[in-house]
Amino acid sequence: MPSVTHTRQCVWLLDPKNSSEPRDQDEEHHLDAAACLFLAIVPYEGAARLLAALCSCLVLLSLLVNGVTLFGLERSRELAWQPRFNLLKNLILSDLIQTALLGPPLIYSLMHRRTMGFNLWCHLQYFLGTTTISCSLLTITGMALERYLYVCQAIRYLSILTLLRLRLALSMIWVVSVGLGITSVVLLGLGHEREDATRGFTSGLVCEPDTMERQMGFPRASAVFRKLVGALLLLICILAHGFAYLRMYRDALNAVVPFKAGNTRARKTVLFYCCMLLFQLLPVLLKVTSDVLWELEGTGAAMLERNPHAPSLSAAVLHMSLVAMTLVPPCINPLVYGMRNKEVRQLLARATCCCCMSNGPGPLAADDRRARARRNGGRSLLVGQGGLAVGHLVQNLLNGDPVGRGAAAGGQEREAL
Repeated sequence: MPSVTHTRQCVWLLDPKNSSEPRDQDEEHHLDAAACLFLAIVPYEGAARLLAALCSCLVLLSLLVNGVTLFGLERSRELAWQPRFNLLKNLILSDLIQTALLGPPLIYSLMHRRTMGFNLWCHLQYFLGTTTISCSLLTITGMALERYLYVCQAIRYLSILTLLRLRLALSMIWVVSVGLGITSVVLLGLGHEREDATRGFTSGLVCEPDTMERQMGFPRASAVFRKLVGALLLLICILAHGFAYLRMYRDALNAVVPFKAGNTRARKTVLFYCCMLLFQLLPVLLKVTSDVLWELEGTGAAMLERNPHAPSLSAAVLHMSLVAMTLVPPCINPLVYGMRNKEVRQLLARATCCCCMSNGPGPLAADDRRARARRNGGRSLLVGQGGLAVGHLVQNLLNGDPVGRGAAAGGQEREAL
């Protein structure tokens, strides 16, 4: 726990009445401004230790799960041609960048009881954080639309999602995300950094939007742009998932109605992915909701006038909640979209066995040869025998299989959605 003298110094330092005093009279206090700002966010040492342990576990889990999944997908030619897993690799790459960017600085701040310094690294963290979160939202949206084409447009699936179009879509996702990040940084630069005893240190553990905008005096252009873009990306993601999964469920239901059969497993599968989507979007939903409420109440300007140094209690709780929840989606994305798939689990098991074996081609080389044969045969079957593919779809649905299993791969068994 901080000493009484240190606590009194922090109270004096963060008092808005002292912000107008010359900086040379406060040089000694300025050296400890980061620790004082940290106490305004996390005043209890036990809470700081608990948060540090929680964030460390989330970061390690995210790096492990994403790294193993990406390693297995990169080593396999069996899944490399499928658009679904190319989108998954793009999502994993974005999650890895986000975790490596936010995790270690956050743990460092919690362990050393100091807030982030307002420097070049802080601006880089803000830029890459905005870019990776936008990229993840757009990639998840693309994965939902890809599943819709896979299930509802199975006959034309491979002709619609060609390799060239897939690469173009992935490139556009990154171009749009980087463009949003650059625009956010430029608009943020229109503000002016505050001149007070805490200059050079932010009032947050990571350089997230609210922290940066507070540091720059809440520039209006930056705040409006960020809030509008965030709400628009969230709306597009929700609408795309609603359209895709509703159409998939209706097609599955219409396929079994003439046979007076049910498809309970398909309904549970759609419900599972909808729940996972809500869980993944929870940090963005919380952030957009708080932005709307703050705009309606004028909270940002009021806080700046009341205390330009330390955040209020509600802002500190919101900051810590968002920081912790931002580390959760990278942990569950590979589990939901990757390891839940039977093919990915088998691939990772074979890759693990191959790494443990001695010299030799290993099982992956033989699997790659078989994959090329199945891929060529699957394409011919899809183009030449469209009616048979529809028959397989109906038969799988009657057997209680998930929605659209194996329609586009020419009879190759895979899990739903």
